[in-house]
Amino acid sequence: MKMRELEDRTGVHRETIRVYLREGLIPEPERPRKTVADYGEEHVQAILSVRRLQRENRLTLAQIKAIIGGEGTDGRVEASAFDQLEQLVAHRVGVDGPPVTIASLLERYPHAAEDARTLAKIGILDIIETDQGEALSITCAQLVRIWGDMRKAGFDQRLDYTPDILGFYTEAADFVGRWEASTFMERVDGHIDVAEAATMVEHALPLMLDFFGLMRQRAFFRHVEAIRAGKETDRPAGKVTPSSVQP
Repeated sequence: MKMRELEDRTGVHRETIRVYLREGLIPEPERPRKTVADYGEEHVQAILSVRRLQRENRLTLAQIKAIIGGEGTDGRVEASAFDQLEQLVAHRVGVDGPPVTIASLLERYPHAAEDARTLAKIGILDIIETDQGEALSITCAQLVRIWGDMRKAGFDQRLDYTPDILGFYTEAADFVGRWEASTFMERVDGHIDVAEAATMVEHALPLMLDFFGLMRQRAFFRHVEAIRAGKETDRPAGKVTPSSVQP
């Protein structure tokens, strides 16, 4: 989208948007030519996040810039500022870039379009409509690539492995994510500022993925051995019910 549409979508004047760009508060636009700038949905969300932090939490641009840069702020920030935590972490780790078109994945992953639609149907990812066609966020595109690599490793229709088998992970991820979010907010809300919280999340998420991955690996081989020995014959129910997790 062009600057005029970005102004309309956000209600923010172009001169203010340019200030946000100069201060590094929002991502740089795509520039197909020197005098042309193309903005995307990530710019809309980033601008709205900055405005909310200014209006609802009374943060200055300098404070917001410090948060994005991983620096501290003076004093504690109101709890509602944590609503912007995902945007801030995404900006810092580089996953808030422009959408990836599904068409661009097809050369390496011929089933990308089919897989993306199936994964969207079971709630694992969202497909974005853009001027260039159907697209995915950087994170969702990586999910499609990972499943494509799983196909190449032999997890395909020949063995009845299709993307819809991953529906269980939607429930499992929601269960784990809800518990982690509740635990995190109980401990940090009102005790640390948003910059410190963003730094914690930025470092902890990949560590916990590795931690949980190793736990799954140990469990996988333990159950394979038990099945081979005839000690396990029943298939798990395959449904996670987060009834014990507080919202």
